[in-house]
Amino acid sequence: MDVEEHVDLAVSRIAAAIGEPARARMLYSLLDGHARTSTELAMLAGVGTSTASVHLHRLKMERLVKLFIQGKHRYYSLEGPHVARALEGLSVLAGIPRGQFVPNTPSRLRAARTCYDHIAGALGVALHDRFQALGWLSADYGPTLDGTKRFAALGIDTDATRKLRRRFAYACLDWSERRPHVGGALGAAILEIALKSKWVVPDLDSRVLGVTSLGRREMAARFGLRVGQVGNLGW
Repeated sequence: MDVEEHVDLAVSRIAAAIGEPARARMLYSLLDGHARTSTELAMLAGVGTSTASVHLHRLKMERLVKLFIQGKHRYYSLEGPHVARALEGLSVLAGIPRGQFVPNTPSRLRAARTCYDHIAGALGVALHDRFQALGWLSADYGPTLDGTKRFAALGIDTDATRKLRRRFAYACLDWSERRPHVGGALGAAILEIALKSKWVVPDLDSRVLGVTSLGRREMAARFGLRVGQVGNLGW
């Protein structure tokens, strides 16, 4: 088989995977960047759960989606930005408007809360994104040279944190935002600093974290993160 024939077959195989209507609905529902379960994708695609599993297996084999297992839950997301760009291009040709992910989590719980011993919710996801955008964490969640210095300025010794008998940092999928926040020893250290510095205060009866005025100022100054109401986190 020559190169051109190989390319033709590869492209036609991927096109066939995307072109099936139920699979296309699954892919486009993931275009907003939020992970979804197979049950949710089955409902969105209008098929049964067993049929959805077959479709998702095909999409995974073609490296269009990836599977993320967290506890007993199995979440699917697009394989990467290259898949999103391809789908965006096809949607332009087809004139398909993008839908938006709408969380149904109570607003206070969605804004900021604890997940075990680290920060979750919209605030946790925003911090995760800022640490990566600022180059403090590498793609595999190790501290960069600049990140080591920056975390030290917060009072976090990354060398000591890495020696703890747990993962230094990892992507913990947020169940309300369906995007990752920072878990692991680093996530715990960040929550500890935030509580000690009075950036956040814990709710007495729930896992909700209230962001203080001091916390808003400090996170804006240190991370370029503007913390407002739910859905109004930015930089």
